[in-house]
Amino acid sequence: MHQKCFYYIASMEELIKMITDKTGISADQAQTAIKTVSGFLKDKLPGGLGNQVENFLEKGSIDTENIMNDLKGSLGNLFGN
Repeated sequence: MHQKCFYYIASMEELIKMITDKTGISADQAQTAIKTVSGFLKDKLPGGLGNQVENFLEKGSIDTENIMNDLKGSLGNLFGN
């Protein structure tokens, strides 16, 4: 039986603050940047990994069990399994 593993980051507000502090851009600009990167990664990453990135940025967590299942499925499809 696999145990679910979750990784957590700071809240979105803390991420926005970190970006504004380091770059000097406004909070609205930082949030737009985060959403832009999230959308880009969601479109470019294979399988459900893009959704995991989006969940990570929006909710601050990643379900590693789902990532592994997505990778297995993607690799299986790649090799015809």
